[in-house]
Amino acid sequence: MNLIFTCGGTAGHINPAIAIAGEMRRRHPDCKILFIGAQGHMEEKLVPQAGYELRTLPGSGLSRKKNLAGLKQNLHAVDCVLKATKTCKEIFREFQPHVIIGTGGYASFPALYAGSKMGIPTCVHESNAVPGVTTKMAARRASRVLVAFEESVACYAHPERVEVVGMPVQQDFLYEDKKSARQKLGLGDGPVVLSAFGSLGAKRMNEMVAELFCMEKEAGFPFHHIHATGSFGWEWMPELLEKDGLDLAHTSSIDVREYIYDMPLEMAAADVVISRSGAATCNEIGVSGTPAILIPSPNVTNNHQEHNARVLSDRNAAVTILEKDCTARRVMEEIQALLADPQRREDMSKTLRTMVRLDSTQRICDIVEGLVKER
Repeated sequence: MNLIFTCGGTAGHINPAIAIAGEMRRRHPDCKILFIGAQGHMEEKLVPQAGYELRTLPGSGLSRKKNLAGLKQNLHAVDCVLKATKTCKEIFREFQPHVIIGTGGYASFPALYAGSKMGIPTCVHESNAVPGVTTKMAARRASRVLVAFEESVACYAHPERVEVVGMPVQQDFLYEDKKSARQKLGLGDGPVVLSAFGSLGAKRMNEMVAELFCMEKEAGFPFHHIHATGSFGWEWMPELLEKDGLDLAHTSSIDVREYIYDMPLEMAAADVVISRSGAATCNEIGVSGTPAILIPSPNVTNNHQEHNARVLSDRNAAVTILEKDCTARRVMEEIQALLADPQRREDMSKTLRTMVRLDSTQRICDIVEGLVKER
């Protein structure tokens, strides 16, 4: 069995594909797996890190600006898609895939389009309630469309090809527990807070965390804080912290990194997670059962991150703070309130685990296997 996964741009697109690939390899140890992504994006780190071969294509996102610059960007994007589609066909002739699975990102559309034109079964997964541009275009020709939310089905012209499967996550999220996770990470029994705002990093959120670190210092470092800056934040945040008087090399209670590669382990070790509320992140939080403070990004299509966050906080499974209301002082107060109330955290954890589909990865793999048999 030969499988191609196409994804990219952010970890929210990449990690679900890695989770599905891992389960397919477990079921079929001799299957061949190839990833196709976009040049210069996070997949160039995450896919090889997971042990898979990656081929990259030139890519460019579409602009919604109605000006000359927006027109030029969109013309460039179309040119990239045409070239990428041709390259994908060449890859497919060489690799001979049985199924192509897309989970979003710039590279997904040309790969899925090329596959459908060549008569190869294609499967596209959309993690958010509102489908993105790539999914909308790919869904027109896809053999199957897989969605995370029931309300998403009505967004597609061919609902008979749509199936609600939930959001796939890495299997490690299912099996790690707090005690063993902390032993593996060398952490003690004290409270642990984990914060991350996407693989690229959100400038305002990193600035907020920098201020939060200063408050933690003033309070005598009441908890161990692990923070991922993202690739953009890594370029400037360490210098900002140094200017604020934080000597990271000699401050054991603060652990700042560009990216967290072992998120299932780190999340299992944490008492509280602070993050955006993309679909993948919310599902990972749900599967791990880690209480969370969610700060939705206001810069997303149809405000879907706030919708995701409200689903959890409306059931008291998380705390939602809108970015316009988010200050380091407010976040510090919420952290302290959660850490001071173990029963509340336990209740949040139990509720979170009732809200996710734990068999999402298995269901998607069943569908992929069905497409192979139908071919």
